[in-house]
Amino acid sequence: MPSLERDIIMALRQVYDPEIPVNIYDLGLIYEIKVDEGHNVFIQMTLTAPNCPMADYVVDQVKTAIEDVPGVVTATIELVFEPVWDKSRMSEEALVELGLDED
Repeated sequence: MPSLERDIIMALRQVYDPEIPVNIYDLGLIYEIKVDEGHNVFIQMTLTAPNCPMADYVVDQVKTAIEDVPGVVTATIELVFEPVWDKSRMSEEALVELGLDED
């Protein structure tokens, strides 16, 4: 994985869902990360619920976090609801933190 993408993921891990104490990356809300040759970043993401009242806040936080990464020129965020998010997209760490692991 290129270092810029790794830095972007680290930045995304600093953005938390306002209702769940887990970062959006480990929650599985990030569906796609693309970085073009000009270091413009495209993120496709979702939310845990389509009617989230904090949607604009979360998207703004994601955009700011990515654009603060050294080397990133711009960030474009696309909010999608297909496929529908479910807990299977969460990292093992997020499942454990929320007590949802099945051990």
